[in-house]
Amino acid sequence: MKKHSRREALATMAAGGAGLALTSLKANAGNITKPLTMEEQAAAAQPARAFRGQHQPKPLPFDASKLKGLSEKLVKSHWENNYGGSVRALNAVEQRLDAMLKEKDLPAYIYGDLKREELMRTGSVILHEHYFANLGGDAKAGGESLNQIKQWFGSYEQWEAEFKKTAMALAGGSGWAMLCYNLHTGEMHNYWAWDHMHNATMARPLLVLDMYEHSYHMDYGAAASRYIDAFLQNIDWEEVDRQLVKTQKAAAALKA
Repeated sequence: MKKHSRREALATMAAGGAGLALTSLKANAGNITKPLTMEEQAAAAQPARAFRGQHQPKPLPFDASKLKGLSEKLVKSHWENNYGGSVRALNAVEQRLDAMLKEKDLPAYIYGDLKREELMRTGSVILHEHYFANLGGDAKAGGESLNQIKQWFGSYEQWEAEFKKTAMALAGGSGWAMLCYNLHTGEMHNYWAWDHMHNATMARPLLVLDMYEHSYHMDYGAAASRYIDAFLQNIDWEEVDRQLVKTQKAAAALKA
């Protein structure tokens, strides 16, 4: 039997591979597809929209130097470090979810930990955006929001007393006090939210008060009640009214 050298064996394998490739080319000659453009290749390489992490912070809708009882330093620190930090964290979480999803052997409970973080960061971003949108006004309630408050709480004064009590229940800890309109029930309530993930189902926030200590400690230390009073002096009730009208329209559309 003739012995073949290693070099000859490799040459034979290469020739065979070339032959297979040529056969494959001939067999698929009628199915040649147009090469992807550079733009199409870039789009194909992009993660799905849910995982791109491209959120951008919204600018403050008011002059931070003109709020009553809330310093410009406090407001800008809150916006940049706490709200901005949540935006950056949400982007990082979304991108990491995409990478982990591609790890086929990754245990579900590890992925679940990051999904919880996604929920928390999403809530933080949205609630902070509501909070800052609520500020910069003259604190004079009116319009449909005042009408609804009177219907559901008896008077503005009674609503305010309950809202302040709800907020104070979170003093010294963390969470949110929220005036919400429920798209399912059509009711208006103040809700207590321990963290960024608590709210009644189908309840849309209209007025949001951040009760995490970072939102007031720089100005008021542990005096949370003074911070709540300052917040109430700066509410933009026109914005609350806009949100309520949009929410009522959405509720009507859902029931149609």
